[in-house]
Amino acid sequence: MIYDSNQIQAIIPHRYPFLLVDRIDELEATKIVGIKAVSANELHFVGHFPQKHIMPGVLIMEALAQTGAVLLLSQEAYRGKIAYFAGMENVRFKAPVIPGDTLKLVVELTRQRGPVGFASATAYVGKTLVASGELIFKVGD
Repeated sequence: MIYDSNQIQAIIPHRYPFLLVDRIDELEATKIVGIKAVSANELHFVGHFPQKHIMPGVLIMEALAQTGAVLLLSQEAYRGKIAYFAGMENVRFKAPVIPGDTLKLVVELTRQRGPVGFASATAYVGKTLVASGELIFKVGD
């Protein structure tokens, strides 16, 4: 493990109930792998859906974006700043994510122009691809 949840919270401003990455297992210059343990106790499951819990796709993408933010903000030039989620494109959801699943969040920085980063993002449960897309970040103060 590279970062635990306390170390992640020292890098990004998200807190419960909106911190959606539990640990970072790999961190390279342009690639990061995070983990999110999905629990039935999470607030979104109260309404999505009460009879058949499914993690909302937008929250899977937010978990990927938070993981990508850790990647960007781990760079010396951006320590102490905030990474804003500026957009997503070509997003696809392939399989449902339910309580008990462990999401593997993989984000690879594909381009960076100053404070703007573009990344390829994929989420897996085991070896099953559950979501993918391209993310855009903007680092600010």
